[in-house]
Amino acid sequence: MTDNKTASILLLCTGGTISMSVDPGTGALTPFRFDQLQVQLPELKKFNFSIDFVQFDPLLDSSEVGPAEWVRMAEIIDEAYDRYDGFVVLHGTDTMAYSASALSFLLQNLNKPVVLTGSQLPIGMVRTDGKENLITAIEIAASKDHGLPIVPEVCIFFESTLWRGNRTTKKNAELFNAFGSYNYPPLATAGVHIRYNRTVIHTASNERELILHRLLDANIAILKLFPGISHGYVKAVFDTPGLRAVVLESFGAGNAPSVDWLIKELEQAAAKGIVVVNITQCNTGSVEMGRYKTSVHLMDAGVISGYDITTESAVTKLMFLLGHYQDVAIVRSEFSRSYCGEMTVE
Repeated sequence: MTDNKTASILLLCTGGTISMSVDPGTGALTPFRFDQLQVQLPELKKFNFSIDFVQFDPLLDSSEVGPAEWVRMAEIIDEAYDRYDGFVVLHGTDTMAYSASALSFLLQNLNKPVVLTGSQLPIGMVRTDGKENLITAIEIAASKDHGLPIVPEVCIFFESTLWRGNRTTKKNAELFNAFGSYNYPPLATAGVHIRYNRTVIHTASNERELILHRLLDANIAILKLFPGISHGYVKAVFDTPGLRAVVLESFGAGNAPSVDWLIKELEQAAAKGIVVVNITQCNTGSVEMGRYKTSVHLMDAGVISGYDITTESAVTKLMFLLGHYQDVAIVRSEFSRSYCGEMTVE
């Protein structure tokens, strides 16, 4: 049961495929007129919601979105936070999971829905998936129960599923079901009814004030292991000027070759104050440091476990922590605890 009849929603359009329409005369893609949203999508009038919009100028392909844009999104939400019941962010699909993860860290004590959505086809096309994605995302952002928002966290809605944002990965470049969350269940599924899985959703509370964070440090690297990886390649990564952290994508449950040069590079990285986080290349499962002999040497070299965190969330969490702490010991310690449901700590 939801009481969302008179909700106020802020629609933030950053760009992406969903922000485009097709000119009926030329067939060219042009920016969608969001100031005409309720005219072009008359279904929204049935909600009787108050919907305002703000958009990036210029609109950005999601491949152009990075730390500066994440902070800008967070600032817009923070400035409007007290005036709206929920927020919908329209975003390109390619880096949506990165943006959702970043926002979950930048918006501390978030107690209202921030729903990211997009589309695989422009919203102005006849077969677009953007129309249903947008309408349902708005309804989810507006939904309350006994005066409290049902989904007071950063999430991604796509096709028919609502996922926790910092648990989500883009899995398909073509199909409408473009996203998945392999280590955390859906927050909701949308069919004839929107069915919320309340046992896995963050619990709403009006007792905490939103805290906006702006500090991010992007001096990190991703090192994906593969059979036959060379010493020179690994060394080049760790010798990157200004490098402060590395996301190590290892095999299986956190395993890596036991070659002497790799162990030495990891030990030297730790000695230089570079934080190395071990995450699995597998879609499903968690790093279990020490389970196999081929991960014990990683522990001994100072590598820390990323448990079941996604690459997107590991990257943005490290940027967040490095932006706030200079002390390597604090970064290592803070990474090992779950901030906003981004990983399962065992």
